[in-house]
Amino acid sequence: MKLSRCNNIADLRKRAKSKLPAPMFHYIDGGADDEWSMRRNTQAFDDYQLLPNHLNNIDRIDLSTPVLGATLDLPFFLAPTGMSRLFHHDKELAACRAADTFGTLYGLSTMATTSLEQVAAHTPGPKMFQIYILKDRELTREFVVRCKDAGYQALCLTVDTPLAGNRERDLINGMTMPPKITPRNLFSYGTSFAWLFHLLLDRDFRLANVAHRVDALNKGAMGLVEYVNGQFDRTVTWDDAAWLAEQWGGPFVIKGLQSPEDAKRAVEIGASAVMISNHGGRQLEGAPAPVDCIRPIREAVGDQLELIVDGGIRRGTHIIKALALGADACSIGRPYLYGLAAGGQPGVERALHLLKTELERSMALLGVNSIADLNTESVLHRLAHASYHR
Repeated sequence: MKLSRCNNIADLRKRAKSKLPAPMFHYIDGGADDEWSMRRNTQAFDDYQLLPNHLNNIDRIDLSTPVLGATLDLPFFLAPTGMSRLFHHDKELAACRAADTFGTLYGLSTMATTSLEQVAAHTPGPKMFQIYILKDRELTREFVVRCKDAGYQALCLTVDTPLAGNRERDLINGMTMPPKITPRNLFSYGTSFAWLFHLLLDRDFRLANVAHRVDALNKGAMGLVEYVNGQFDRTVTWDDAAWLAEQWGGPFVIKGLQSPEDAKRAVEIGASAVMISNHGGRQLEGAPAPVDCIRPIREAVGDQLELIVDGGIRRGTHIIKALALGADACSIGRPYLYGLAAGGQPGVERALHLLKTELERSMALLGVNSIADLNTESVLHRLAHASYHR
């Protein structure tokens, strides 16, 4: 299937599956335990209906969205995801260029295979760096300085990964970092011709932002769960988050919160935004879908925090529903990674184009011409009542 014939994110997923060795594809595609939370992230959007209002002037659709101190051309951006070299040889730079082309923000992970300085210098658009508070606290301090020097727009602290979730697909498929070809996965690697060719040209899978301080991956291939559990700090508290927000002094995001109580604490420690997320269903199995958490959190914090919905988005209508329920913006992970695996930068651009086009079309059909005009009047909870009561 050619990129031009990928008509939705599901098509990009199929193309990605055909191009990647099984360990790489299932690393993108899988979740924790029975993967209920991962599936629920998308299925939960079906519980909400859009209520159109007609005879409005929808000649021009304005998607511009202020978030994290920047005005984006889209109400969604690229979430930080780790180790893009696993999926395409152009790595994080391909995704960064695509985000810049569409006028939106790119989120870079601590676990990236491209340095934060290289990404910052590559395009002029706004960028967010995602950070963990690792056992090596000096590295955390170093990240703050490096991000300030490189001109990052925002800093994002992920808090839902004190240890790795139970990702059984990775165990089944022999997922390691860097990739390791074994008799069990030899056929899968051997039939992924383009991926294998670029592996032979470039075997550098180092975690570029931590390689100078963390020697783990230089000792050979190791399971990702082993690496995560060895580096992440289970003693991190709200005091550490407050310290990091103070050190940064700019737009500060906490990623991984889902409860109103945690959102209130985020306000107290100086956060400017929360990414409502369950890590794509890859951590705590049974965690609620992010879209279901929007209203309770918005009611708890009012306008004291920007709310960014992260998880399960596969359609433009999903973005509309999240914004109408009270989110300020959305972020996407798997959709653009499918695009990256499917075709590098053009694949990521295809993912962004599809979501943007669906978004514009659906807003016009909804009778709304601006992101700012989306509100709870536009969305109904399907299970609450069959009538138009909200």
